[in-house]
Amino acid sequence: MNIKSMLRPALILAAFAAGAAILLALVYHNAAPILAQHQQEALLAQLNSLIPANRYNNDLTTDTLDVTAPTLDAKKPVRIFRARLDNKPIASLLLVTAPNGYSGDIHLLVAIWANGSVAGVRVLSHKETPGLGDYIEDKRSPWVHQFEGKSLKEPAPERWKVKKDGGMFTYNTGATITPRAIVGAITRTLRWVSEHQDIVYQNKTGARP
Repeated sequence: MNIKSMLRPALILAAFAAGAAILLALVYHNAAPILAQHQQEALLAQLNSLIPANRYNNDLTTDTLDVTAPTLDAKKPVRIFRARLDNKPIASLLLVTAPNGYSGDIHLLVAIWANGSVAGVRVLSHKETPGLGDYIEDKRSPWVHQFEGKSLKEPAPERWKVKKDGGMFTYNTGATITPRAIVGAITRTLRWVSEHQDIVYQNKTGARP
């Protein structure tokens, strides 16, 4: 077999591979904006499940702030979404982490009205035991809704615990660690937002409206 006969299949294969790579690149290039749009729409729907769209008129997905807050997430900066109505603060939504779940980190979206009360909470992801700890998911149980309307004033800070520990929040028997972690994360979020109002609601120029 001469060199030409050996090179020809290799060149054909290389040309095919190059063509496939170009095709994949074109598909990705055209699909990327659509994928990004779908992700943005999914994010907005998640945010609006806690803060209805008729309560604010800014762009909730771009009016954001990333802060270093180890008490809310020791591994990465915490993203805050700010809802405003005619530039007046309405609510903040924070992506926080409860690091002490039964099976690891529990990632939460915590929405807090500007008056300091909880607008709502959603569990975004977790690794808790299926069938035992998954009642924390909004689609599986109303458990997470018990935090709505609560603040550090009502109930008092010492009551921000599960009932087993002398607090006011319910839990499922046999799964105490999971709700403890979530209650603790929400409490820390409320406290942090209360102590950093000027940071949370500063506008894009760095000024407080």
